[in-house]
Amino acid sequence: MTEASDFGPGAQVPLAGAAGQTAATCALASAAYRDDEVTKILEANNDRYKSTVKPPRPWAKIFRPRLGEAFSRAVIDRMLGAGRAPVIQSFGVEPQVVVEHCLAAQHLRRERDLRLTAVTVLCGLLFLPGFLMWLLVFTLRSHVGKREDKRAGALATALLFGVGVLAVLLLIGLPLTGFWVWYARGAIVMPVVGWFWAKRICERSARELRERWAALLSGGGVGAKIPEAVPGSPGDAAEQIRKDLTRLSAEQQSNSVFYAGPKGILGMGTRWGSWQLAEELVSAEPGKEFHPFRSWDVITAIQGGLAMLERTPINTGGFPKPSIKHWIVTPVGENATSVSRPSGTDVDAYIVKPHAVQEICNKQQFGSGDRHYLGVQWTLWDGHLVITMLVTVTVLHETLRIEVTGHALGPVHPLFNEKPAAKEKEVQKALRFWETRKVKLPLVDTDEVVRLAARAPLTWYPPLLNWLGGGLTLPEPFGLRHVWADQPWRHRFMADDALRAATPVLRVVHAAALKVLRENGVDVEKFGSRAAALSGGVQEVSPKKADVYDA
Repeated sequence: MTEASDFGPGAQVPLAGAAGQTAATCALASAAYRDDEVTKILEANNDRYKSTVKPPRPWAKIFRPRLGEAFSRAVIDRMLGAGRAPVIQSFGVEPQVVVEHCLAAQHLRRERDLRLTAVTVLCGLLFLPGFLMWLLVFTLRSHVGKREDKRAGALATALLFGVGVLAVLLLIGLPLTGFWVWYARGAIVMPVVGWFWAKRICERSARELRERWAALLSGGGVGAKIPEAVPGSPGDAAEQIRKDLTRLSAEQQSNSVFYAGPKGILGMGTRWGSWQLAEELVSAEPGKEFHPFRSWDVITAIQGGLAMLERTPINTGGFPKPSIKHWIVTPVGENATSVSRPSGTDVDAYIVKPHAVQEICNKQQFGSGDRHYLGVQWTLWDGHLVITMLVTVTVLHETLRIEVTGHALGPVHPLFNEKPAAKEKEVQKALRFWETRKVKLPLVDTDEVVRLAARAPLTWYPPLLNWLGGGLTLPEPFGLRHVWADQPWRHRFMADDALRAATPVLRVVHAAALKVLRENGVDVEKFGSRAAALSGGVQEVSPKKADVYDA
């Protein structure tokens, strides 16, 4: 198989193209810039896919990551890491754009951490005794302040105030001569100066990250800026990023998907409906055999009919242009944690070649092995709804079976659509103590400045930082879209769109199949009666758990 990294153009700056700027893509990309607690992403877990958050070491909570930091690191490591496992296609989303925004967010944080590291060295490591003393005070203050007891906050503030008073008294009481005396003064003062300096750096970075977060969710189409992804010479890190992004794009175009039992086809969602047309193949002329044909002949005719779905005799909106594709479906276990894509001479750039697709369609209809499906797919609601109708044709002995199944992938979890909110809290009014009012909080508080300054020197070696502060573990088999998708049936109009697509697709499939049968001299009376019955029944279609067999 040709390496995916060889398909793309030469050195370039990966930019988010207009095609990728859909609502679902931007919603997922915005998570890279968020400053919520990392545990917030657990709200997006569903009954099939669950992210997990590794907690920090009990004595190293100051190194814990925020949501954007953990999300960016986890996605980059999973999607671009060396020797990574295959990822599932993200229908309705441009995964390369999401990864590019994770790289861009990581670049912004790296610039911030570089400045914070300089501050830490100048105002911290050079005055290590004072730095450790203040770090211990802030850690104790943070630990005490997070207790549920209302008096804990006042106690934490009193602790910090008391240490500050002692520091001032110590400054006044020290003699005025001697190197170590002045060093002691510097050890008391410089970490405080460094904190104010670091606070300005953190506030500027937080504003920039929040602006990009808000712009993505407002439809601003903000692009990902990744200066380090511009290759300077063959073989450098930027060249590897370019190759990894090209490989990711090639994998997104693969025609190989995986069926995971009750989880449905990974990336397409669960199967909510199934309709079968199965009748005996009998010649239309008694005593004379019909012309032999293959499953591929029927599939080709159905493909031609599906291509006309966007046409209608009435001037209405109707169907948008669908994506029609031949899929090779590989079965995997319901609890499989990884998948393996087809390889060999019949596969090129993760795509099974047409002659191999045709052979699977005609021969692999019973027993083990991959199966062939013809899919017609619509991406609607700016990527929040993906409707897929799959068609398979099998011939066993003298029975022709045409099966149509419906799959629907719902919207991205609402968590990813939350815009940045101003930080504020409710306090009691001074006079009317029975009433409350909202007061604005600093964008970056004291604890956050200390956390970022402590993490900054370690961000250059992520394994140690992850060991200390924990991180985010993504569900497997991983794909950016399906692991954070909601069910479409909770949204009335999305549910209507999925259900309405079934009837015209089913009728087009039946009409194309009957035409092929007639042309080859097959008696279509029973097929026609069965198709009419299915056409009547599908008018009252309702979603079911078609992949869960009650046996």
